[in-house]
Amino acid sequence: MTLQGRRALVLGLGKSGLAAVRFLLARGAVVAAADARAKSELAAATASLEHLPVRLHFGGHPDALLAGQDLIVPSPGVPWDLPGLVSARQRGVAVCGELELAAGALRGRVIGVTGTNGKTTTVSLIDHVLRRAGVSGRLAGNVGTPVLEIADGSRSEDWHVLELSSFQLEAAASFRCHVATVLNVTPDHLDRHRDFADYAAAKARILRNQRSGDTAVFNAADPHCRAMEPAARGAVVRFGIRCAEGVDACAAQGRIRYRGEDVAEADLPIRGEHNLENALAAVAACALAGVSVEVIGRALKSFQPVEHRMEFVATIRGVDYYNDSKATNVAAAVKACGSFPRGLWAILGGYDKGSDYTPLASVLRRNAREALLIGEAAPLIRDQLGGAVPVVEARTLRAALDHAAARAEPGDTVLLAPACASFDQYPNYIQRGLDFRRIVAGLGGGACR
Repeated sequence: MTLQGRRALVLGLGKSGLAAVRFLLARGAVVAAADARAKSELAAATASLEHLPVRLHFGGHPDALLAGQDLIVPSPGVPWDLPGLVSARQRGVAVCGELELAAGALRGRVIGVTGTNGKTTTVSLIDHVLRRAGVSGRLAGNVGTPVLEIADGSRSEDWHVLELSSFQLEAAASFRCHVATVLNVTPDHLDRHRDFADYAAAKARILRNQRSGDTAVFNAADPHCRAMEPAARGAVVRFGIRCAEGVDACAAQGRIRYRGEDVAEADLPIRGEHNLENALAAVAACALAGVSVEVIGRALKSFQPVEHRMEFVATIRGVDYYNDSKATNVAAAVKACGSFPRGLWAILGGYDKGSDYTPLASVLRRNAREALLIGEAAPLIRDQLGGAVPVVEARTLRAALDHAAARAEPGDTVLLAPACASFDQYPNYIQRGLDFRRIVAGLGGGACR
């Protein structure tokens, strides 16, 4: 795509949008950028653009601005079916997301990872193993560093590990993953996608541009992953907890195995069966990148959990506190709650994304003493749990933790696994997790262990 002299508009001035502005300017485009937020909210973010030749617009995406462009680059947070974007495409204006913009500039090979849950842990595991193996490349995508930010420094010998969300994939037309990994597909982001089928189709786009020499890695136990297999254009590799015919990466008798070879003990530093699945996916991806099972095994044992994902925070008066603020959908919360078989105090709630909370009832009935509900979704969760477990509408994280700390017994676990986004009370899941850690530290008088 030739960008010299073309009029380009970037929608959204988060990390991805800022990276897109710089990428376009470096290629001679005439750049404008717009964000629905007020200028005062973006002062810190846009400070780096002050001395660059870019026109900034705040408070919306006016039709007149969209009408005068040759190219529009919406950030992942901007809906792909925004009326102004639909109209622009109908007029023949090129509209492409960050992955598509990066497609022609990113050199080397790509391990792409998508799925409803486990993406960040899995890409972090893969990146950790590749670094230990001395493989060059970068970790980027939805994990924090925009893909466009690594494109210009990429080399043909690199293996790039990219976390890819449905928002990114729905806007990608030619972007190629040499190893495409799909961890699982369960309902999420139904406030953004038309329905679950639309959401699953966005995930499946990770396979769209693979070639005969590429590989698709699927969760053997996930029915939606299995349904995607016929779309794979290259080899298919499967991972799953149970070792069975056709499953390449699995766990048997307390050991992780890959294609019959012993890799490592299944007792890893990250807790939960879902994290064992993430590790198996990482084993497969790293083996496909040419790393030996011996190196993979040693690296797995030295991996440390990612912040806000089943993160152990403290033990206070015999009670363990875990921060899984990234459990922003029901399936993730179910897996988190299922990792603690007794004495659980589950903190749930936040901004509702159109979710069905009834799947939480059975795991809470088995494992939880109480469900402590916070945020806007509290009444919805209470009603959909249907009395499966005692419920306390704590409203705030502080109140929920104070309640649990006063009643939990030694050996119990207090878990933040909200099953919701954070936007009603926090700007993002990270700030929610940090607040959890801060409050927990105060419960222990600053002497957590």
